[in-house]
Amino acid sequence: MKKLNIKQDLCELDLLSLGALVHRLDPGVVPFRKARSVDIHVSGGEYNVAANLSDCFGLRTGIVSAMVNYGIGELVQNRVREMGVQPFFKHFEHNGVNGPNIATVYSDRGYGVRPPVVFYNRSNEAAALLQPGDFDWNDIFTKGVRWFHSGGIFAALSETTSELIIEAMRAAQQAGAMISFDLNYRGKLWAPIGGLKKAQVVLRKIVENVDVLIGNEEDLQTGLGVAGPEISIKSKFDTSNFFDMIDKVVEQFPNIKVVATTLREVKSANLHEWGAVLWYCGERFQSSRTELNVFDRIGGGDGFATGLIYGLIKGLQPEAALKLGWAHGALLTTFPGDTTMAKLAEVEAFASGGSARVQR
Repeated sequence: MKKLNIKQDLCELDLLSLGALVHRLDPGVVPFRKARSVDIHVSGGEYNVAANLSDCFGLRTGIVSAMVNYGIGELVQNRVREMGVQPFFKHFEHNGVNGPNIATVYSDRGYGVRPPVVFYNRSNEAAALLQPGDFDWNDIFTKGVRWFHSGGIFAALSETTSELIIEAMRAAQQAGAMISFDLNYRGKLWAPIGGLKKAQVVLRKIVENVDVLIGNEEDLQTGLGVAGPEISIKSKFDTSNFFDMIDKVVEQFPNIKVVATTLREVKSANLHEWGAVLWYCGERFQSSRTELNVFDRIGGGDGFATGLIYGLIKGLQPEAALKLGWAHGALLTTFPGDTTMAKLAEVEAFASGGSARVQR
């Protein structure tokens, strides 16, 4: 079986992520119009992977992002430190009135037949101001980086963030790092900067530099504009269309070696069927299927990407890496917030068929 060519020499960082840091206000099961209090979670689609790999899996990770010098920025920096992630920040001064800001995500958890509701305030977001030339990639990568990760949410923030991703990916390639990208297509985020047509042009340019692509059937069709069958309205666990589409994606992007995604069928806000699928150098793998009692679904996909990347970095067989991603993503939905509270032993036990029986 072919293997990914992951650097084996000594590296300062196992993974470096590039993306926006946000703070999420979470009123729990109460809708915002009735909320009296909120929990504050620090998050970001790209950051979550670095935080999870550090806190749960014990890898050395970093985050490249924007930071604002005001109270919210200080809160975010403290949480980043708590998760053991090394920061590489461009700092902005807040003017005391309208920014630049650390973006706010508002997300309740829903309950039963009532789905979670998510909306944003990304006005004058500092991360959207980042552009090529803001970071010394040669200095960062010279110290050794095994894996570089970014995603479609950061790419959608402005005209310049996608250019920064490409600049970073080219530096990562020169340094011999593996490159992953989570498509994470969000129509609302792309709308102000050109909509679907712009998204497809930008994402295709980015994916030309990618080894490991994370995205579901809809991401591949919508975000990359790859023609395929109508998106299945049957069971989400029918993967035939997904695997057929991957063949078309790899024809257009022969640099891609791995494609993976989660499979999720939502029965209620708190009851999901959960699985995952992996295409690895032409071979196909699918996880088992389990029923999840969900506490907080936000971040589950990033949790899957985390476990998968960990397994691949460690040189595990593809099926074993897929199981770790599946297990960690499942466990992450049992905790509040977007980042992990799991321990590696718990992930490995669940991946191996462990149960929720009380541990004495």
